[in-house]
Amino acid sequence: MAAPEAPASPIPPSNLRKPPRRRRWRRLWIAPLALWLGLAVWHTHKPLPPGVHVQGDPVATPAASLQFLADVAGEDGAGRMVRHRAIHQATLELVRNARDFLVLDYFLFNHQGGPKGPLEYREGLSRTSAELIDAVRELKQAQPALPVLLITDPINDYYRGSAPSELSALRELGVDVVVTRLDGLRDSNPLYSATWRMLFAWWLPSEGDGRLPNVLDGDGPPLKLGALLRLPNFKANHRKVALTSDGAGSLIGIVASSNPHDASSAHSNVALRVSGEALRPLLASELDIARFSGWQGGPLERFAALPASPQTAVAEPVKVAVLTEGAIRTALLERLEGTSAGDAIDIAQFYLSERSVARSLLAAAARGVRVRVLLDPNRDAFGFEKSGIPNRPLGNHLLRESDGAIRLRWYRTHGEQFHAKFAGVRSGGRAWFTVGSANLTRRNIGDLNLEANLMVEAPLDSAVTRQAWDWFEALWNNAGGMRYTDDASAWQEDSALRYWKYRVMEASGLSTF
Repeated sequence: MAAPEAPASPIPPSNLRKPPRRRRWRRLWIAPLALWLGLAVWHTHKPLPPGVHVQGDPVATPAASLQFLADVAGEDGAGRMVRHRAIHQATLELVRNARDFLVLDYFLFNHQGGPKGPLEYREGLSRTSAELIDAVRELKQAQPALPVLLITDPINDYYRGSAPSELSALRELGVDVVVTRLDGLRDSNPLYSATWRMLFAWWLPSEGDGRLPNVLDGDGPPLKLGALLRLPNFKANHRKVALTSDGAGSLIGIVASSNPHDASSAHSNVALRVSGEALRPLLASELDIARFSGWQGGPLERFAALPASPQTAVAEPVKVAVLTEGAIRTALLERLEGTSAGDAIDIAQFYLSERSVARSLLAAAARGVRVRVLLDPNRDAFGFEKSGIPNRPLGNHLLRESDGAIRLRWYRTHGEQFHAKFAGVRSGGRAWFTVGSANLTRRNIGDLNLEANLMVEAPLDSAVTRQAWDWFEALWNNAGGMRYTDDASAWQEDSALRYWKYRVMEASGLSTF
């Protein structure tokens, strides 16, 4: 009898050793996808560097130690442009009269004309960058031993990893010029940044001249691919700060929304000039930023460690505090959410897009709070026309959702921008407001950019409160026969598509705001 045949194996031996092709490809994707997700999650939640998210204690400050400053552009009755400039001149005065030390920190500090090439110094534009550089140079020549620290953003040298030549020339005079290292900040655009970190950041150089067009400056040097690929990370040291000493152990500073940037010199802006100990946390924060950007320290550090100067008692104290990054949002939301019927909220912003702020404004209006919002139409950007996002979709959303309870006006721009960053609350006999570099956007007040604001709480009849609201009322009401603003219908926009486009851009970080 023949032996029975062995049963056939249901799976060929070769297939036991080799998974199906589709499964093999799936396994190949798991590791890079896990790496990408890990990078995205870590760099959006990692610990903040030292000096970031500072909430200073409110410090009682004499009213005479504060001054609200504004740069304003508007049309008179004959259609002629009238410009009032105060911030740059106050900054030059602060630099020329600096004592003990000087710290400057600016996002844009250059004479670049932008993508269209060399800047045409038409009416309204001035050489603010050169004037401030000259003031610093004269200061160092007059006081060679005086420590000067100048911090700036890498956009000024097109992300090439070095200070622009106009600033680095100050190093020969002993100025410490520091380009902020942004990689330590959290990623605001994780969809792009995780990809960039995984594929390009670790090997693609950005230093020096390249062969690719300079998309930031039509008259600038050609760039390497590594420099261009840094741009869509959309993170910045966006601060605008000048700090020095009064020569007696206390501090003087200007915290502003304006840059020493020639192409921005026609913008409308606001600032606060303050003397006193309230500025001490801001000085410490600036030195921390310099340190994590490679600054080796020096004599200037001893001024940050000085004990607070004795404060003069004030009958009706004005309180001042430093707010940076996410601390700005925390303090603002606390004030907005604490309002009740009869109170008033006034907002004046270049960008307004942050969702929790928008919800708080709508909730306040529903409680009977008087809410006014003054916005740039997001039309003009250094010779280019912008899309109107985010302000136009959000502004009209506020009108619609509040059923008109929120009042809205648009600033009349003429090639320049309404670049102010102001938010204020009036309740009872007191006012609270904040001024500085931060737009009310996720990137600016979400611990992503570096930002610096000052907060003021003061009686309604104090000089600084009157200065701030006189400015706001003049713009809102087109005072003195001037034309500063238009009513809400000037930029009416009810497109649901553009509203949701703004929402996606805000939430994802795939935007410059």
